[in-house]
Amino acid sequence: MREPSLGKLIAAHSTSPAFLQRAAIVAALSFLFFLVALIFYLVWQSFLYFILATGFLIVQLFTMIGWWLQKRNAVSIYSNGIVYRKCQTRWDEIEAVERRLDSSLEIVLSKEEIVEIPASIQGIDRIESFIRERLS
Repeated sequence: MREPSLGKLIAAHSTSPAFLQRAAIVAALSFLFFLVALIFYLVWQSFLYFILATGFLIVQLFTMIGWWLQKRNAVSIYSNGIVYRKCQTRWDEIEAVERRLDSSLEIVLSKEEIVEIPASIQGIDRIESFIRERLS
């Protein structure tokens, strides 16, 4: 996935464990509520409990899909550039880096492109300082 010209891998930053833990807690609780609603449906045969169980199952499925997608987010810093998702950028292509109000990181490239690194990435302060160090 990375270009050979980006050099040696210096650091890799993935999604923060705190964000993954929150998603895991939501998934576990929604699955527990799904099971409880199914038991109520089996005992009282009320269709409303079945609808409630279906709602909890949908929440659980979307949470698990989001969790899986977040685990794949990673920022890799190389000696000659940076990689985030499908964006591979050399240091000389970066014009500016800015911190946004939502704590995400915005990287402005010379190709008039903007790459936004979300605040859910672990060590985003270190990533910002490393990029600023390379820009000066």
